[in-house]
Amino acid sequence: MVKVGVIGYGVIGQRLADGVARQDDMQLVGVCDVAPTLSVRALKESGMPYAFFSGRPDNSAFEALNIPVSGTFDELVQECDILLDAAPGGIGARNKETYAKYGKKAVFQGGEKDDVADVFFHGYANYEKGIGARWLKLTSCNTTGLIRAVDCLDRAVGVDKAAITIVRRVADPGDYHRGLTNALQVDKAPSHQCLDLMHIMPHIKATGILIHTPVTHGHIITLVVTPKKSISLEAVEAEFRTHDRIRVVSLAEGFLGNASLFRYARDLGNHRSDMYEIALWKDTLVKSGEDIMFAINIPQESITIPETIDAVRAAMGMQADRLEAVGRTNTNLGLGKWK
Repeated sequence: MVKVGVIGYGVIGQRLADGVARQDDMQLVGVCDVAPTLSVRALKESGMPYAFFSGRPDNSAFEALNIPVSGTFDELVQECDILLDAAPGGIGARNKETYAKYGKKAVFQGGEKDDVADVFFHGYANYEKGIGARWLKLTSCNTTGLIRAVDCLDRAVGVDKAAITIVRRVADPGDYHRGLTNALQVDKAPSHQCLDLMHIMPHIKATGILIHTPVTHGHIITLVVTPKKSISLEAVEAEFRTHDRIRVVSLAEGFLGNASLFRYARDLGNHRSDMYEIALWKDTLVKSGEDIMFAINIPQESITIPETIDAVRAAMGMQADRLEAVGRTNTNLGLGKWK
């Protein structure tokens, strides 16, 4: 069993802990944070399903709330084979010094700068590059979902280029530090997501525009993809339906937008209303000449969890075969069960 620790118990860290705990070949040693945030308080009130380690030298803030502390940040690092760093951007780079001190491997989230890692990683698109690597960095939530869809088509018929428009939620549910009211905001093109896609898949030419929207439950991305050879829309849909991290949905089923998918996840009883898969609207799948256009939904809080677990498999050499690795992750997370 590979021993895993999660550093930073926030939006992503909570979900990483849950995801690792569901793997049958990994052991979650514990989680770590520096303050008794609402997430940490909820951990305590829910019965402490995970051991909690303090990232502070003084534990008085935790003791005042009767939050049991199993040890220090350094002690958690020493007990683990690999660390999943979900600390705020910039903190992970500092934490890396401690990981290096104890000879541990680590996976960083998209908020860290690219130079924190040796490999910019995606489970489906470049799993092989992560095998045995010490430092891996995930792509952002948007880029993760974007690559899933583009990689699916690229492996089927080859992709020459992609034009991308991202309609980006402005903040996570519960965030108060950003606020757009009755307004949209455009970023300068090209967006970092298309640049990151080309970093992972350098053989594809991509460009894109990003638009911030005053919503919280997910992003929507539209893509215009130029394939290297002709493919019918029926064949494109069939390829997407084979992918365990892509759910094909339709307006007729009631999936009218991002909020419909969030509600559906809640009605399914998914913890925190999470969905690990992207949704692709069948109704948006059209052609312009040979170009293929479609729209996908990105559940930003949970989408990177499967790829992070893939990164553990690669870094620790648990599986050498890409499809075996992602398949193991998918099975343990229950992905593809809707088929």
